[in-house]
Formats: sequence, structure tokens, C-alpha cells
Amino acid sequence: MKLEIKQETLIEHLNYVIKGISNKNLRPILNCIKFVLDDNGLYLMSTDNEIAIKTFIDKKDIEKIENTGEIVVAGKYIYDIIKKLPHEIISLEEVIGSKLYITTPNTAFTLNCSNPLEFPDLELEYNKNPIILNQKLFKTMINQTAFATSTGESRPVLTGINFKISENIMQCTATDSYRLAIKKITLNESVNENINIIIPTKHLNELVKLLTEDEEDMEIHIFTNKVIFKFNQITMLTRLINGTYPDTSKLIPETFELGIKVNLTDFYNAIDRASLLTNESDKNTIKLESKENIIVISSNIPEIGNVEETIMVEKDNETEIKIAFSSKFMLDALRVLESTDMKLFFNGELKPIIIKNPESDDLIQLILPIRTY
Repeated sequence: MKLEIKQETLIEHLNYVIKGISNKNLRPILNCIKFVLDDNGLYLMSTDNEIAIKTFIDKKDIEKIENTGEIVVAGKYIYDIIKKLPHEIISLEEVIGSKLYITTPNTAFTLNCSNPLEFPDLELEYNKNPIILNQKLFKTMINQTAFATSTGESRPVLTGINFKISENIMQCTATDSYRLAIKKITLNESVNENINIIIPTKHLNELVKLLTEDEEDMEIHIFTNKVIFKFNQITMLTRLINGTYPDTSKLIPETFELGIKVNLTDFYNAIDRASLLTNESDKNTIKLESKENIIVISSNIPEIGNVEETIMVEKDNETEIKIAFSSKFMLDALRVLESTDMKLFFNGELKPIIIKNPESDDLIQLILPIRTY
């Protein structure tokens, strides 16, 4: 294998595939990146057996192809080397003795190569009828739900996002048992069968970093034990989480004792300031109390001090509420709301708080209260 390529072109694609390797792997081959050069261009591949990423550089973006072939090299080292080389043309050449020779006009590196036959098959197959979805919309879906997933391993299913697709409706659900985020979107075309899968959130967060803010489409290929995302010149595979996701359909009440409409920025800033006088040992607790057309937000640390914030609101009836909740959970929920105003719904001080955009029901969030009153 021998080629010449611009540094900025190669590092762009190495930035993609480096996300597919894990330095914690006990199998050295899984810490490597595979290069396959043919007459069409250069393919880069990585995997840790849970996630796999493949990207392609078209021959028109390669300065010169002298010999085709394939090599496997340590991912961290070739990434760090190419990243620090100047923005000029780099020569990559496989030389005798399973070594990769990396040169520029003033620099030369030699890296040992592994046997390409030992590199695992990435299993990057495709469906005939994939789900087609706008990249920006999918990115928004993940950003508006991923924060609510669990980081603990005691219940593995809660470390992922539950995707349900029925006809032309896709619903994403995330929960850690203390909060919940549900996002729904409408697909351009209906699917032939109902889909119910759990995708690891940590892999979806890596996928989001690869997606663009453009209105370009992506393909989603769903299988029994994996899902494959295809977009731009990138293909990414992630294994699914085995198990049954809890039924959250009955957690959102249909009626409420009280609804409060408030400016999102005002509410966020008040919660943010009140959170300064909370601590993790007390679950970052703050209190909310309604008094006619205002709400009072307060918190305190006995040995430090206290804070009280007042905000004008619109209530849908004369009911009053006193309730306490985690400021961290509330701030996480508010950050992903894309609206000017927001609505809070209550059914008493011990029932969950529901958070919505007043103009749309496509995103619904739930936070459990903390018993203090």
C-alpha cells in the first residue's frame, strides 16, 4: 500500500474512526485502525466489538495512489502522529517487515503493523428499506433525551435510549427512575413492522458528535442485535442492549390539578441561581411555592445561607402548590427545551412534575419531587 494525501483530509477521517477504539481492550487488535486502499479510494475502520466505525475517502480527495493494499496499525499512535504533522502532503507506505512508513518533507515515522487477517469483520450489512431521517432532527432527538438515562450499571436497560417505531411515529424514551424524557417525531414513511429496541446512550453520544447540523438525511438499518447508521461517508454500528425496557406509557397523567406557564429563560436563571445554595448530599433540593400569580423559588444550606427568587407566571386555575425537586434535574430538562415559554404541570407535592413546551407535545419530561413539606 502506498499513497499520498493531505494531512487535513486524513486527520478529518481519523477523527471519526478513533471513536471506535478503546484503550481498555485486552485484545490489542481492537486498539487498531484498519486502512484498506483500492482503486476507489481509502477506507478506514475501527471496532471494539460493541461499536464499529467505517469511513471512506474518495480517490479524488487523495493526491496519489501508487499501490493498493491494506494495513492495520495502532490507532492511538497513528492518530497522534497525523494530528501533529504540519498541514502538507503526507506519504503512507507499507514497507518490508510489516511496517508503515509515514513521511513528510521534514519528518519520518515508522510504525509496526498487525496482521489484517486478525482484524474482526465489522458486520456492516444493510437493509433494503432503511429508515430515512434528517440528521439534524435525529441529533435533536438524542440531545433532548440522552441526559435522562442512567449512568449506573445495576439496570443495564436504563443506560440506553428506548426507540419505538410504529407506522410513521418514532418515539425515544430515556429514564433513570427519577426523571423521564420522551421525544416523538413523524417519519416521512411508515415502517412495515413495529420496532422496539434499546441503544446504548454512550454510543449515541458518540454518533451525535459525527452528525452535521445540515439538513442532510441519514439511513438507519435495524437488526436483531445491532443497528447501523449510514450518513455522509461514514458508517457506524452499535450493538443493542438486551432486555425489556420499562413501560413508561402510564407515567404521564392525562389531567392535572395545576398548570403554570412561565418564561423559560426567567425560570432557568432563577433555578440556576437558587442551585448555588444546594449540595449533592441534599440531592440539590430547591423548593417552589405558588402564591397567586407568582412563584417563589428558594433554597438554603443551613451553615451557609439561603436564597429566594420571585417570578411572575400564568396559572390555569386558583390552585396553589408547594413542591421540592432537584435543581440539577430541572436544569438538565430546561436546557433542551426549544421554546420561549414553558409549562409546568402538578398533581400535588408528592406526584411527578411534568414539563412541556406550550406549543407542542413532541417533547414531554417528568421529574420526581423530593419530599420536604
